[in-house]
Amino acid sequence: MARAATTTDAFNAVAEPRRREILDALTRGERPVNELVALLGLAQPHVSRHLRVLREVGAVDVRDEGRQRLYRLNPGALKPIHDWVSSYQHLWAERFELLDDVLDDLKQEDQ
Repeated sequence: MARAATTTDAFNAVAEPRRREILDALTRGERPVNELVALLGLAQPHVSRHLRVLREVGAVDVRDEGRQRLYRLNPGALKPIHDWVSSYQHLWAERFELLDDVLDDLKQEDQ
């Protein structure tokens, strides 16, 4: 099965760690490229390439303000990822409940 293009699939787009860092930074509000460059410690062309991919999958929107281009998160584009990960949430909840049981047993043994 062929892999989906990075520029059309949100899963592939966020598989790159630097793109996730950009998304994390944008959760705190709009930012111009130069702030993202400083924050990530990457060269501006690298950040711009990552932003282009994120824009193409709709995860990031951009608007012009004077000479700056401000980028902001578009969380709706990440909903398919959230929906997929959420399907595993019950497995984590079950494991945490088992862990709680073990911790309760250990506490009772100490008393």
